[in-house]
Amino acid sequence: MRIFKFGGASVKDAEGVKNLVKVLQHEGTENLLVVISAMGKMTNAFENVIDSYFYKKGDLKEALSFVEDFHQNMMDDLFDKNHEIYNKISFLFGKMSGFMAQNNSEDYNYVYDQIVGYGELLSTNIVSAYLSEIGISNQWLDVRNYIKTNNSYRDAKVDWGDTQKQISENLDTSKLNITQGFLGGFNNETTSLGREGSDYTAGIFAYCLDAKSVTIWKDVEGVLNADPRVFTKTELLREISYTEAIEMAFYGASVIHPKTIQPLEQKNIPLYVRSFEDINNSGTCVGRGKKITPEIPCFIVKKNQILISISAKDFSFMVEDNISEVFKKLHEYKLKVNLIQNSAISFSVCVEDKYNRYKDFYNDLKEAFVIKAYENTTLYTIRHFDDKAIEFIKKRGEVVIRQINTETAQLVIK
Repeated sequence: MRIFKFGGASVKDAEGVKNLVKVLQHEGTENLLVVISAMGKMTNAFENVIDSYFYKKGDLKEALSFVEDFHQNMMDDLFDKNHEIYNKISFLFGKMSGFMAQNNSEDYNYVYDQIVGYGELLSTNIVSAYLSEIGISNQWLDVRNYIKTNNSYRDAKVDWGDTQKQISENLDTSKLNITQGFLGGFNNETTSLGREGSDYTAGIFAYCLDAKSVTIWKDVEGVLNADPRVFTKTELLREISYTEAIEMAFYGASVIHPKTIQPLEQKNIPLYVRSFEDINNSGTCVGRGKKITPEIPCFIVKKNQILISISAKDFSFMVEDNISEVFKKLHEYKLKVNLIQNSAISFSVCVEDKYNRYKDFYNDLKEAFVIKAYENTTLYTIRHFDDKAIEFIKKRGEVVIRQINTETAQLVIK
């Protein structure tokens, strides 16, 4: 069994869907499960729908129309006007509208998952129907019936026992299966595995199916030593070890989702990152072996960070008891810590505030601690650094924190 994952960029328009077909025809469709994300930038568009639903009711109609028109145009480019897919897509939009009309929950994260998941449900229905239309038999699967999670909405944890049971007992591996990334199920409600969680979906299925391999199809040639949107010169990494991939993902490399590697490593399942634009290129292989090939500096960038400096009001040491209190609050307010540095009387962390909870964190701790914050900073991480690489990053702005260990250098720049 093989697992393929296609992200939004691979199905951003009708030509992308047709190119996905070319990839499948080139690679073969036997013993294959395909995980597909929402089309193009539709996750962002659905987030706009959610924000309008909660905060800007007057913009909701326009936000919904944008999403509906996108999928309508996609279908018009792929199907005849009388194709049954139009009814399926209309039904899905009807279900989403029905949820918004009947919902009485004020839990943003819960509502987010119930609405944003329609991006994947729409994309996979369209791709599955198009495959059938051109003669490629396939089975559409609702991933929520297979990947079971807890109810931690927007960051759901997988129930591995139940998930293994559902996949083992109910998935027909003799067929080409098409399913959604990013989503899970809890008591007939939709959950999500976290933003960019489709890679993780592929890893979950691979683990439960003892897959031969996982391939993530991207619009780049493989895993590069830097983000080409940020750096003008990049180089392909042909091989990466599981450990190195986890390190890079931990520090924020965007090509591989942080949770994807662990289930693959447990069963020694290789992960390939390949280009859907150059299907003859072998790309990058992640597996057991050398750290990276070639061994060169790798640059990881995390923007929109908050650098927080915390010290005790009585000028006492920042030690285990008060640092543990700070960490407890960081966890409580879901502030993801990307760098830690402490001295005798101060403790600094660089955090990502994706749930907009920093102000709550600050208000909770301001009575006990002196808190200073630098917002909109950028964290640069260099794996396998050398002096030239560090000097290159230092030219990008004022360095407010620099931290170096044996393999990794981190610089916070404002």
